[in-house]
Amino acid sequence: MSPSDYQITPTPDPPIGGWLLLLCLLLMIWQPLTVGLTSSRALNSIALGGLPVALVLILRLLVTGLGIAAALALLHRRTGAVNLARVVLVTSAATDVFVYLTPYFPSNRAPGETPIFIAVSLVYYGAWILYLSRSRRVQRTFANR
Repeated sequence: MSPSDYQITPTPDPPIGGWLLLLCLLLMIWQPLTVGLTSSRALNSIALGGLPVALVLILRLLVTGLGIAAALALLHRRTGAVNLARVVLVTSAATDVFVYLTPYFPSNRAPGETPIFIAVSLVYYGAWILYLSRSRRVQRTFANR
């Protein structure tokens, strides 16, 4: 037997699963769907709201695209994927708060509901950021990256 017969072949990484897979699916499917639906309803408001509405639409589309990129980076275990996902979650939360607090984007929220929407949004994104920071699975998956 030659020394090459004793080569150790690396085992492939197990697929992304659990909560990390759910986060990837939310960033790749759920966020684009919700932004697409709200943006399609807001397109009619560009005539009335003008440039501010268009700029908020562009901002939301850019953040959504960045979210898709983060999800793909997580799925393919790219270097910096977790940090990119954290940045996406922070920018998504900031965008939501901006949309909720300013009159630039049309909404159908009832009076007094805005603080509830802000709180729910911040808890949602904060929980995902906490998960990425504290999860042992995430740390093990991206330890070498």
